[in-house]
Amino acid sequence: MSNSTNNAPAAHSSGAPEESRSSLAALLLDPSFWADWASVVGLVGLVVVFGIAQPVFLSIANLQALLLAAAILVVLSIGQTFVVATSGIDLSLAAAVMLGAVILGLVNAAGYGIVIACVLCVLATSALGFFNGLIITAGKIPDFVVTLGTLSGITGLGLILSGGEPTMVGSTFLLKLASGSFGPFGHPVWVAIAAVLVAHVALYHSRFGVHLLATGGQAESASALGIRTNRVKIAAYTISGFCAGIASILLVARIGSAEPQINTSLLLNSVAAVVLGGVSLFGGRASILGPAIGALMLTALVNGLTLLSVSAFYQPLAVGVIVVLAALIMRYQK
Repeated sequence: MSNSTNNAPAAHSSGAPEESRSSLAALLLDPSFWADWASVVGLVGLVVVFGIAQPVFLSIANLQALLLAAAILVVLSIGQTFVVATSGIDLSLAAAVMLGAVILGLVNAAGYGIVIACVLCVLATSALGFFNGLIITAGKIPDFVVTLGTLSGITGLGLILSGGEPTMVGSTFLLKLASGSFGPFGHPVWVAIAAVLVAHVALYHSRFGVHLLATGGQAESASALGIRTNRVKIAAYTISGFCAGIASILLVARIGSAEPQINTSLLLNSVAAVVLGGVSLFGGRASILGPAIGALMLTALVNGLTLLSVSAFYQPLAVGVIVVLAALIMRYQK
């Protein structure tokens, strides 16, 4: 009797580690786990590989440069996240960044000052996002078609306004924004961090965030519950445009001029970062930190390949492979 009593706790205690190991094994074998943590796993993997292959990768100077380079993509991925959460996609992001940069450059060159130029830049890109959302909802036209159309149209508008020529932007404010720092990070990094925090609060701690995810998950059910799904979608595209405006300011500050050229990699990478971050392209499932880490991962990939002297011709190929893998990972999201 006493032996059986003494053995009972031993059997229970030995079973607990086995159950823990079984749970851990089941978790590691669950494809959805890897889908949710794809950006984190990928970033850690790249840091380890590049850190071993090229120790300079882990230097403080390079990591700071990497974070500065990632700031623009982080901001854009946040805007894309809000759109994708509604089961949409914004293909006009790269064109919006170009338009914002052109407007900023022209307004500043006209003598209105850098503050007004930045404000008008953000207002213009936000208006573009609002226009996209309005046409998509009011006209019941697929988001792919509308944003593809505005991608082309805004590209032409930017070239017309600028005459196809870059505009130099000399500004103490932008110079400090690009090269200044506070603590361990440069100002653009703090801008990206602030954007992540604000977006996280909006998505997870506001009524709008609840309505956004409900609209993306099941629009008809959300509408039946009284959620104005069209307004939610318009707001999502407006936020995307707003983020494009902030990215325009950061881009002009970084290169010192307003270039009337579209950087299509910004669009490709923003979508890749969103998917790698665990956001479902079918809507209803979103994260802010995940896409931000995905943006860091893609930036680290290009940075590491550059340090390893890999030809720039191969870098888009590597990013393209990541995009395809991200699409495959998305199949296993719950």
